Amino acid sequence: MTLDPFYLIVDSAAWIERLVPLGVKLVQLRVKERALEDIRADIRAAKAVCETHGCQLIVNDHWRLAIEEGCDFIHLGQEDLAAADLAAIRKAGLKLGLSSHDEAELDVALAARPDYIALGPIYPTILKVMPWAPQGLDRLRNWKSRIGPLPLVAIGGLNVERIAGVFENGADSAAVVTDITRNSDPERRTLEWIATTRVFCGEG
Repeated sequence: MTLDPFYLIVDSAAWIERLVPLGVKLVQLRVKERALEDIRADIRAAKAVCETHGCQLIVNDHWRLAIEEGCDFIHLGQEDLAAADLAAIRKAGLKLGLSSHDEAELDVALAARPDYIALGPIYPTILKVMPWAPQGLDRLRNWKSRIGPLPLVAIGGLNVERIAGVFENGADSAAVVTDITRNSDPERRTLEWIATTRVFCGEG
């Protein structure tokens, strides 16, 4: 499969309603610590926006809700992967993206036969406290050599100025959170990401 080079990650349907119409083609809805019915409502709203604008929606963690709401793609961290029913996920036809942070996690991820693997954090990140040191571009290149044609997502501390480095070292898609959501002009920054990723992936 092929992933769009620009991978937006946001924590609400409101962000999706705001940014996807600008031309975003790949977005993850990552909602934490809210009531399940609130998360379900956000999934429904996000799915409607993405269907209207031809954007691939990926639901983070909540695979049961994703199945119930007719979504087609989920992303799991390693802890969530350990607790997930992969047979049910596959039976429902969902595509699967998995996080990895070290060699052991990469082995676990590959054994689950995912549709893509993410590596992070590539650079220091302010999004959350990480027990792993920044992976760096050398590790990214090594991961790509390990996983071959499987799409590789770079995540963690990325901004527009760092996009070239991750693509030159094997990433197929660059994931972003705070460089957009904490920017003073998220719309302008989103358009910069779209334009820059297209250039480095030969679409500009």
